[in-house]
Amino acid sequence: MRDRATICEYVTGSLWVLPGFSAVLALVVGFVLSRIRIDPESPLAFQGTADDARTLLGNVTGTVVTIIALVLGLTVVALQLSSTQFSPRLLRSFLRDRPTQVVLGTFVATFAYSAAGLFTVGLYDGARTEDFPRLAVTGAIALLFASLAMVVYFAAHLAHSIQVDVIGRRVERSTLAVVNGRLGGVEDTTAGPPDWAVPLLAPRSGYIQSAHPKLLAPLAGRHEVHIRLRVGVGDHVVSGTTLAWMWTPARDRPTPDPADVQRAVARAVRIGLERTEGHDARLGIRQLVDMACEALSPAVNDPYTAIQAIDHLSVIFCALAGRPLGDDVAVDPTGRGVVVVPGRRFGDYLALTCGLIRRYGCAEPTVSLALLGLLHECAGVVADDPARWAAIREQADLVLADATRETAQPADLAPVVAAGADLQRRVARHRSATSP
Repeated sequence: MRDRATICEYVTGSLWVLPGFSAVLALVVGFVLSRIRIDPESPLAFQGTADDARTLLGNVTGTVVTIIALVLGLTVVALQLSSTQFSPRLLRSFLRDRPTQVVLGTFVATFAYSAAGLFTVGLYDGARTEDFPRLAVTGAIALLFASLAMVVYFAAHLAHSIQVDVIGRRVERSTLAVVNGRLGGVEDTTAGPPDWAVPLLAPRSGYIQSAHPKLLAPLAGRHEVHIRLRVGVGDHVVSGTTLAWMWTPARDRPTPDPADVQRAVARAVRIGLERTEGHDARLGIRQLVDMACEALSPAVNDPYTAIQAIDHLSVIFCALAGRPLGDDVAVDPTGRGVVVVPGRRFGDYLALTCGLIRRYGCAEPTVSLALLGLLHECAGVVADDPARWAAIREQADLVLADATRETAQPADLAPVVAAGADLQRRVARHRSATSP
């Protein structure tokens, strides 16, 4: 499972895989079509001579090479823009953009098909011949028109894909997919490892990209041990440091060979060079927070872009507020083995988001209002959880305190104070309604 997920993650995030596959497929299709002989009078047959076919294929090859250079240049410009103006962590989402991969695949396929076709047209046994694969040459013309259509499509797609709302919506959707199905839900904090716990070392340095505690549950049940990761998905580990702990219910109980368990943990926990979106909700949140902070920097000074990023964060946090959050726990069917992957609580996610944006944007009242609006939305869907209400109240107080300190004009500050007071009254009413 883990190896398959690693391969899928690499394939979908690589800009060369689909174009490379398209080139191979084009060569196979060209070989098949070159073996098919049709009547020269058929509507599907190329009507020119062998010299005409060779000239056509040469022109198509040269034209497509120029188009490929143009498309790659525009792609690099888009990557640079997204990295400098929004967030360097957005580069991965642009590389995973399927339309861009399809466009490049079409161009590469056209080039490979036409270049290979030059070997089937022209001289045969030292003399010119009129017997050449006319259907295959017609295929090159069809691919040329498809490539021209892709040029127009790619220009429209590129202009659309670098818009702020489109980028924010893409990050929002990918993060919601993680929030709705791939986060832990055990909020009760489990006890830490005892002093007789055996450390399991990280096999390599990198970020925890995914963890599958269910894969370790049978092993934990067979040996009657508890296994708990020291860090969660999205955190960084260093090779040779503690990745997890293993312990038995009692000090005097025998423990399994740590090397065997360590190999099993290495198979269940994927460590990579960079963070990925598959199981890491904080990465999507971080991307939107980066967008807001970049927009609030003195070099950009674009508060409205920051507000747009906060609007997308509001959607994510409403989803977080309405579901249980915490550790990802897997228990063996016999109940004798437990595997725990630590997770974040609602307050942790809220502090990650509001903290950075609040500090960068506290001098702009509209940004403070947007943050209070996010907290208002969360208060509308949050469950009766005192810890979550306390986190909302804490962040609201911090937003008000920073805005009061940094906003020079009382008239600008008045809407922020009013919104903050309304949120504080809402939290107070909840406290009074839930208190015994």
